[in-house]
Formats: sequence, C-alpha cells, structure tokens
Amino acid sequence: MFEHPSDRVDLRSDTITQPTPGMREAMLSAKLGDDVFGEDPTVIELQERMASIMGKEAGLLVPSGTMSNAIAIRAHTQPGDEIITEEHSHIYVYEAGGFAALSGCSVALVAGNCGIMEPEAVARKIRKPGDCMSHYPNGSLVCIENTSNRGGGTFYPQSVLDEIARVSKESSCALHVDGARIFNAAEASGEDPARIVRDCDTVSICISKGLGAPVGGVLVGSRSLIDEAHRWRKMFGGGMRQAGVLAAAGLYALDHNRARLSDDHGRAQRLAKELSAIAGFDVDIESVRTNMVYVSTESPASEVAAWLGGVGIDVLDLGSNLLRLVTHLHITDEDIDKTVHAFKNFSS
Repeated sequence: MFEHPSDRVDLRSDTITQPTPGMREAMLSAKLGDDVFGEDPTVIELQERMASIMGKEAGLLVPSGTMSNAIAIRAHTQPGDEIITEEHSHIYVYEAGGFAALSGCSVALVAGNCGIMEPEAVARKIRKPGDCMSHYPNGSLVCIENTSNRGGGTFYPQSVLDEIARVSKESSCALHVDGARIFNAAEASGEDPARIVRDCDTVSICISKGLGAPVGGVLVGSRSLIDEAHRWRKMFGGGMRQAGVLAAAGLYALDHNRARLSDDHGRAQRLAKELSAIAGFDVDIESVRTNMVYVSTESPASEVAAWLGGVGIDVLDLGSNLLRLVTHLHITDEDIDKTVHAFKNFSS
C-alpha cells in the first residue's frame, strides 16, 4: 500500500486512508486558533478556499459528511417538510434517519438508474400542501448524491443535474448536493466543480474520502445559509476548537490529492474488467465510472469476503450476493494484481 506499509490490501472504502508524511507535516505545522470563536486561521483558509472552488460565497468546516448533510437539511427545511432523494441515497440509507430525528422531515424516494435520478421522476415526487387541500407535506428540498455510492460511483451528467435544478427552482425547492465524492465526479467528467454545482444551493464535500484527509468535511453555500448552518453546527455538537490541525490536512489534500484521483479511477476500471472475466463473479462495467467496483457473486458474499480476508484482501460485504471494492491513494497496481489473483483462487 502506497506510503502506508501493510501486508493487507484494504478495499473496503476510501475512508480507511492514513495521512501521508507530507500531510502529517502540514498538520503538525498548522497555525491554530479557537474555531468556535471564529479565530482559527487554517480553518478559515480551508472554508474560503473550498467555497471558492465550488463557486459559493462561504463554507463551514464540520466533523463529518453526515453532519454536513444533516445541517444542510435543517437549514433548508422546517419540521413537517419533505425532502426528495434517490431511494438508495446515503442520506436515506446510511444516516440513521437523521432527516426525521433532527429536522422533523418526511422523505419522498425516487427510483434511480445506478443512483441517478431523472428530472421527470423528481418532479413527480415533489408534493405541496396546496396540491391537496393541505393533506400533503411541503416538499421543500431536493437532495442528490454525486457521485452515487450505491450507484457504484456513478456521477450525474451535467444536463441532467441542470434540469433537476430547474425543476427544483420551479417547484420552490432548494437543491442540496451530497458531494462526499464530488471531486471524483469532477475528475471523471472533466467538468469544473463550480460548474457542476452552479445551480445548487448547498454542497457537502468530504475531505476524508478520496482526498485522503483523516477527518471532516466542508458545507458550502450562500453567506446567509452558512451563517444559519453555523448555528445548527453548534446545536448538533459540531463546534470544534483548534480544528486547524484537521483543516490543514484538507488544504494539503486539495493541493496534492485531487489530480491523482484519476489513478484511482483507472485502477477501478482495470479491477472491474479483470474480475468480470472470472467465473462466479459479475461486474456491470458501465457503472464503474470512478473509484468503486460492485461485484455480484454466485456464492454468498459473506463467504467470499471472509475467504478473501483470510488471504489479506479486505472487501465490504453489502448483501447476500454483493461486494464493494473501493480504490484509493494507498492502492497500487500490485495491490490490484493481488486482488485479482485472490478472486481467481476463490473456491466456494
């Protein structure tokens, strides 16, 4: 594993990365202050830089992408409102029902194609009280995930995203992007991040996934929205003190780890093609657009994952016959070779 010596190949997630020596040095030398007082210069620098990259007015450092999404939902909605999101989205599947518990919202689920919602399907799911004598909730927020985790790392075509933004605006809905891996989407699509999210009201960006920082994310949006988000961050327990040690890792990642995301994508493509040629395993090659490979298995996925773990290959078991493998900055070409070899040697 690149810059992180290990006898294992860990493909469970891009969240497992360790800070590289250069990142550790940046964290060690970071200028610090009390961020709750708004006095940490490194946090301020990261917030302003991320907002600038995304073409937004302001940013807010948060401990996690999940908190960033929760804060955005709370800032955009009122209790009793409804959010509209894809049926396998991270917000719906993996965030512990936070939209309901923290914001008092219901959810309207949209069936997607590899995690990508069609604008017409979004429009059909937006409900307004005036449509049915106040029987309906107020659909006030559309949430998209770009890239889509359970979609296999797929990303939105720009034309589709632009049309969803138009539909949202015409329906008086805000548009939030769960952009945990938005830089993967930008690298794979060739679009500038600011263009991707031009018509989106808020964007949540993780620095702890493909960018390789150990902790945190940044929520970006208008100045007034981020001022409101600051209050919800405090209420949700996300205020941190000398958080510049984390922000420094994010700044280092922006300088050194964005361009190399294409390496992760290339290795995921090679892994997908080679695994799909092995009997007993199947990969939808067309869905492998960034750094994720979802593998369908004839044998129970739990048995395959356990066997692979026994030979030093860690993968994620996501169901009865589904595995997830994610490439990241610690995965080398040799690691891909080892993984393919292990799959070839599997016997149920």
